[in-house]
Amino acid sequence: MSDPRYQIEVSVTTQFLPEQSQPEQNRFAFSYSIAIHNAGSLPAKLLSRHWLITNGDGQVQEVRGAGVVGQQPVIAPGETHSYTSGTVMSTRVGTMQGSYQMLAGDGNKFDAIIRPFRLAVPGSLH
Repeated sequence: MSDPRYQIEVSVTTQFLPEQSQPEQNRFAFSYSIAIHNAGSLPAKLLSRHWLITNGDGQVQEVRGAGVVGQQPVIAPGETHSYTSGTVMSTRVGTMQGSYQMLAGDGNKFDAIIRPFRLAVPGSLH
């Protein structure tokens, strides 16, 4: 959405979790840390999340749910809400993308887009 009242910026960092992975059983665990910055002019409440998780074989898992890690934070203009979560995939490389459904302080709902990001075991990409 291009309306300056509803501007949410999402940044992501990822990490492979070898201690929670079992490569011999095609189980690769990753954490992802998200920073949700409200660059708009209205407070915004995060209502729900929608993820598309695609493994290296092209298989897509869709995840929907209320809030993030059990929270539905209200993010004031200029503020950032951060959290860390994780996922397990059956391949060494994959991607995630999605959106957060937000509720602005004026009652309007809008989507904050989460651009695709890569999950990869170190050394698996050249």
